[in-house]
Amino acid sequence: MKRLVFFVSMIFVLFSCASSKKVTQAEIDNLNALIQGKSFEIVSEWAEPQVTNSMIQIANAGMLPVGSNVGSINLTGNNNFLKMEGDTVSASLPFFGERQMGGSYGGTDIGVKFKGVPKKMNVTESKANSYKIKFSINDKESPSENYNVTVQVYPSLSTTIYVNSSHKSPIRYRGRVLNKTSKENKTRNNK
Repeated sequence: MKRLVFFVSMIFVLFSCASSKKVTQAEIDNLNALIQGKSFEIVSEWAEPQVTNSMIQIANAGMLPVGSNVGSINLTGNNNFLKMEGDTVSASLPFFGERQMGGSYGGTDIGVKFKGVPKKMNVTESKANSYKIKFSINDKESPSENYNVTVQVYPSLSTTIYVNSSHKSPIRYRGRVLNKTSKENKTRNNK
C-alpha cells in the first residue's frame, strides 16, 4: 500500500513539473526590450503586508476588501501604479500595515508615493530570465521617509514589488506590466 501511494505521488509530481509553462524566446526578447527601453507601467493586483497583531485585528473586524485576508489584500478596482520613464520612477501604491514613526496630521501621506530620479539604481538579469531593479527614493509628500524598492519582472510580465520604508512596515505587491495594447484600450474606455 505504501508503495502504491508513493508511486501515485511521484506520478503527480512528474506531471506537475512537466506541465509548467516554458518561457519562449519571444517573451524573453519582449522583456529585454522593455527593460532596456526604460518605459513601462506596473499595476499591482495584490498587496501582501507584514502580518502583525494590528492587521489581524483589522481582518477580524471585517475591514478588509472582499476576497482578501490578513496576508493578501485584493487591489481590484484600486488605481495604483509604478512607472518607469527613462531615469524617472514614480509610484502611487496603497499601504496596509503599521507606521513605525513620523506621519503628519490630516492623513495626506497614507500610501507609498514617490516620483523622481532614484538614488543607487541597479538593474540585474537573473538566471531565470527575469530582471531585478533595485533603487532607493524619498517619499513624494514626506521627504524624510525613504523607500528601498526591489522590483522583479518576469518574462510573463508578472511582477513582484518589495517596499521597505524607513517609517512603515515592509510590504510586497504582486501585479503585471501593462502592455501597450491594454494601455491604449484603457485610455479609449476612459474617454
